[in-house]
Amino acid sequence: MLDVTPLLTAVDRFADRLRAMPQSSLARGAAAEGLGLAGELADRAQRLEFPGRPPRPLPDAGLFAVGDQLAVAGHDLAEALRTAGERTGAGPRELAGAVALVEAAESAALEAALRARR
Repeated sequence: MLDVTPLLTAVDRFADRLRAMPQSSLARGAAAEGLGLAGELADRAQRLEFPGRPPRPLPDAGLFAVGDQLAVAGHDLAEALRTAGERTGAGPRELAGAVALVEAAESAALEAALRARR
């Protein structure tokens, strides 16, 4: 079974940072980065769980919900990789790609947060 701890760790760290950000940082791009990432992670999870069915878009629940949306989408993808991954052949490469995606989005969100403080 695939160890998805690196994905869970990265997602939880970024989600916690989003939850702790002030509204000004969220409004200047950090929330958009988080929501975009959450949508991509949700799409990947849905493709693994329901192959052949188009993924449903993740709704925008607002600035203050984006950390929670990211956490849910990230944990859904981790579970899909852990369970459906065996059936579909998804594995370490997909896991590494998801972790890299989370890290890149977190970096972009932190840059946006820093711009908000200037």
